[in-house]
Amino acid sequence: MRVSDGVIEGYDSKVDLQPEHASLPDSVAQKFPFISSYRTFRVPSSVDVANLVKCQLAIASFDAHGKRQDVTGLQLPGVLDDMFAYTGPLGAVFSDEDVCLYLWAPTAQDASVCFFDGPAGPLLQTVQLKELNGLWSVTVPRDWENLYYLYEVKVYHPSTSQVETCLADDPYARGLSANGTRTWLVDINSETLKPASWDELSDEKPNLDSFSDISIYELHIRDFSAHDCTVDCNSRGGFRAFTCQDSAGMCHLRKMSVAGLTHVHLLPSFHFASVDDNKNNWKFVDEAELAKFPPGSDEQQAAIVAIQEEDPYNWGYDPVLWGVPKGSYASNPDGPSRIIEYRQMVQALNRIGLRVVMDVVYNHLNSSGPFGVSSVLDKIVPGYYLRRDINGQIENSAAMNNTASEHFMVDRLIVDDLLNWAINYKVDGFRFDLMGHIMKNTMIRAKSALQNLTRDVHGVDGSKIYLYGEGWDFGEVAQNKRGINASQINMSGTGIGSFNDRIRDSVNGGNPFGNPLQQGFSTGLFLEPNGYYQGNEADTRRALATYADHIQIGLAGNLKDYVLITHTGEAKKGSEINTFDGSPVGYTSSPVETINYVSAHDNETLFDTVSLKTPIGLSIDERCRINHLASSMIALSQGIPFFHAGDEILRSKSLDRDSYNSGDWFNKLDFTYETNNWGVGLPPRDKNEENWHLIKPRLENPSFRPSKNHILSVFDNFVDILKIRYSSPLFRLSTASDIEQRVRFHNTGHSLVPGVIVMSIEDARNDRPEIAQLDKRRSSQAVSIPGVHRSIHRAQKNNSSVRST
Repeated sequence: MRVSDGVIEGYDSKVDLQPEHASLPDSVAQKFPFISSYRTFRVPSSVDVANLVKCQLAIASFDAHGKRQDVTGLQLPGVLDDMFAYTGPLGAVFSDEDVCLYLWAPTAQDASVCFFDGPAGPLLQTVQLKELNGLWSVTVPRDWENLYYLYEVKVYHPSTSQVETCLADDPYARGLSANGTRTWLVDINSETLKPASWDELSDEKPNLDSFSDISIYELHIRDFSAHDCTVDCNSRGGFRAFTCQDSAGMCHLRKMSVAGLTHVHLLPSFHFASVDDNKNNWKFVDEAELAKFPPGSDEQQAAIVAIQEEDPYNWGYDPVLWGVPKGSYASNPDGPSRIIEYRQMVQALNRIGLRVVMDVVYNHLNSSGPFGVSSVLDKIVPGYYLRRDINGQIENSAAMNNTASEHFMVDRLIVDDLLNWAINYKVDGFRFDLMGHIMKNTMIRAKSALQNLTRDVHGVDGSKIYLYGEGWDFGEVAQNKRGINASQINMSGTGIGSFNDRIRDSVNGGNPFGNPLQQGFSTGLFLEPNGYYQGNEADTRRALATYADHIQIGLAGNLKDYVLITHTGEAKKGSEINTFDGSPVGYTSSPVETINYVSAHDNETLFDTVSLKTPIGLSIDERCRINHLASSMIALSQGIPFFHAGDEILRSKSLDRDSYNSGDWFNKLDFTYETNNWGVGLPPRDKNEENWHLIKPRLENPSFRPSKNHILSVFDNFVDILKIRYSSPLFRLSTASDIEQRVRFHNTGHSLVPGVIVMSIEDARNDRPEIAQLDKRRSSQAVSIPGVHRSIHRAQKNNSSVRST
């Protein structure tokens, strides 16, 4: 269709819509609140809407004289949900005799399935699918198992305004060829895909009595072993590295597990777009040559950037298909390797006492449109899976191609995918990227579905599966404009965790989007100024005291109802204390709803943050102490402590603030403790150049580089602080009422000593409190607690680096 001289041409038929005097039905207004004030029209009951949605559609408005005023396209997700919402089987369903394929595609005009001989072999046969109420299906012989296939869908696509014939993977694929060029017809329950003793793994899961006992270590799969010479060279950087039980990396994880660490959070490990699955296509830099350049040189980053789209490195936040392990982490991306090796990885981590968290990215997709191998969902039902603005443009606030979990079948796909990973791979928890872009109802439904899993029926104890995510409230979903979203404040009372940026920013200073020199509690605000603040000394002292208030609420589980005597002397609930932008500091109803952290894969590492924000003249010993202080605040907090891999060994990315595509060079982890990767060149220009003038002199200053002894000392202290956390249940209280009754802060009010936080946690008899003093000052501070005698914790008594405070 087209508009020519004000006249619509090229259409086959038209329907007169009937004006409605009533507003949108409540159910529609709740689902799509951003259009709740729109005028309402009704399609006549005589119209076959089921066939109408398969066509190119336009709406034209006319004035009283019949003159056209405007014309626009349609967005169909609401009507598709009302008419075609489906809860039956999808994907490939295997029986003893045959395999049934089910594809939901209500707007498709035709659909068939093409079967291929192998991942790159010729077309064998094309089989027509039959449709019933939007569901297309076909039954094929069981001996077709292990063939590869693609769906061929004839469908109108709004991005081209044409009826297109699209070739797409199965949205419910459980196996893929390299780079997802074809779907592998595989029975995920086949015995040939199970490692030895796989079915018994649920009986071997590390003990977890309560979610409040959780502590999390965030780790990128390639980082873990890419530089680990104790891992077989063919296994480095992939799933199999975790099966090398005596490797340096596994020994490191085992030490933390013995100290109490419970979960390893793995960055995206599903099929994503940005790394070629075929290892023969990878390009590498000569690391020996890069090591010859000065620590502040721009030569290293130039070499990395030159091949960064062809190297094996990326974090993987560009999803294509959610339900299949990433082929680049497998020994062979075709066939069974990625399935078997993922299961072996989970099994290996469980056997050293660590549960596995999977990082899931349901908020956006890498690609859309009718062409390209990395577009899948938008080929099958164009315009349905992605969230669009009022002009029909795809929303991109979550990076690109934002998905719409407010749509029934998107919500369903997310929950089905979580069940796939929980049941078929025995994953123990899920971290949701940009969780705030997902609807709250989806998160609650996901939690319920997972926690209803049982060992007897599903081989999984779903009551032990923990959910958490990034509850940031921004973009088109902000302030519930697309429905009640899974933002921090909205998730209170759900038992689902969200990252606590309040404690992060108060410990470090500023925020990741501000000036990197902004200081916080641990990095020297007021007490050890770095020259950034030129204002009144009283202002920085007040800011430090405000940060201390925010940290103390975080230490108390970030509870909205916890009452603190603030630095002004007032008694306020956590929800009554505001951040600098006016948001409430405390927002949780339970300690398991806060993920307390000071660093993550995003932004600088903890050591790099400390190195940027503290005064240049500070000694490396002091920087190490600050690193430990920040980690200690997280480890001793009520709630779920979260640590970025390497923060316990002073990990540096040479001050790179966004290393998602910075290669193995800038992301190196060294579990031999010989180096922390400081000073390996100026970080890549794209995200860091504006701060090169701050970065270069620091990288070139030899006093910033820690020795192996520094690294080992910090690691020993970190292990000790984990031991302290797990030495007493008082550090892991499970209810808000327990925290409100037992946790006290003693250096508060008008007379507080700047830079000192003293927390006590009383046991049931109120006569044996655990005391934690977190002291930014270089000298010990005497903060008296009447009736309490203090001594070093037993876990620290053999550690010579621990101060008396």
